Amino acid sequence: MARPHYSSRLEDWFNLGVGALLRRRGWRERIIPHVGYGNAEYVRVLARVVLSRDPRNQPRYDEDQVVRGWRVFVTAPATKVKVSVTVAGQSFDALTDRGGFVDLAVPVVLPPGWHEISLGVHGERQARGKVFVPDPDATFGLVSDIDDTVMLTMLPRPLIAAWNTFVREEQARRVVPGMAEMYAELLTDQPGAPIFYLSTGAWNTAPTLTRFLARHGYPAGPLLMTDWGPTNTGWFRSGQEHKRTALRRLAKEFPAVRWVLVGDDGQHDPQLYGDFAQTHPDHVRAIGIRQLTPAEQVLSHGLPVPNPDPGAHDPQRPTAATVHGPDGHALVAQLRAVLSRPEAM
Repeated sequence: MARPHYSSRLEDWFNLGVGALLRRRGWRERIIPHVGYGNAEYVRVLARVVLSRDPRNQPRYDEDQVVRGWRVFVTAPATKVKVSVTVAGQSFDALTDRGGFVDLAVPVVLPPGWHEISLGVHGERQARGKVFVPDPDATFGLVSDIDDTVMLTMLPRPLIAAWNTFVREEQARRVVPGMAEMYAELLTDQPGAPIFYLSTGAWNTAPTLTRFLARHGYPAGPLLMTDWGPTNTGWFRSGQEHKRTALRRLAKEFPAVRWVLVGDDGQHDPQLYGDFAQTHPDHVRAIGIRQLTPAEQVLSHGLPVPNPDPGAHDPQRPTAATVHGPDGHALVAQLRAVLSRPEAM
């Protein structure tokens, strides 16, 4: 195995030092559960363990799991810590990775719907999370981007991270008109169908985003986010590769589902979704692209027009039907028309 990139070794050294110092000061493990999901073979459990000054009262998934503002990002990951996961009365163990994350597939098959699970460290300090299991007969599902697709910050793209870090209230973010209603309408005719929110944002912001989505009426579903910072190969993770990997995994985990992929034209969603539709034509029913205004385009990537991508999918190859609109009100009618076609069934 190749030696990890020096940036990741530097981060590991720093985290170990900070962790040792905080433990000497009495800090202990605190579990932050994220929404997981299940399929016909296993349940995927997602969580993070950090060091906390007062870990005694573990939050539920529907409570204020972490403090808001800049403190969200100033966390000390608890690395190589054994976490006990209990699903439907069966217990499993997992070790946190170098970022304190748990991503564990447990061989438990649950009935469709929402389920509660529990997590613990050292046999105490229990936390409760939840997982969603789609209907095994579902053939329809939604995958949605977050930034510029369901919510707006109206800041230059490089500053969105700072905005998410320092803004204390999710009410300060603007909702994209009609998107929540569109998702709810599309899922009404498909009971038990899954919805996933796929973002290149950091897991640290997941509790805030979950509250934002719930506050504005978006259907509940797992968030698939990433961990910023150094990796084993470089200084930063690739957001595009994160989305590609997540889409491929969903196609494998839910082989009968044909997805409606929803994103925006400010960054790479049209290209990513088009590529996926070409390589996995049996897994995509339609693509919906929210069109940013010229001002939003400038804030997104510096130009008043959609961002061209030289690595876009081959226009000579067939892809899924794609519709465009400035908001959910404009997109929903077009998507309904596409989905009603026999070839989209």
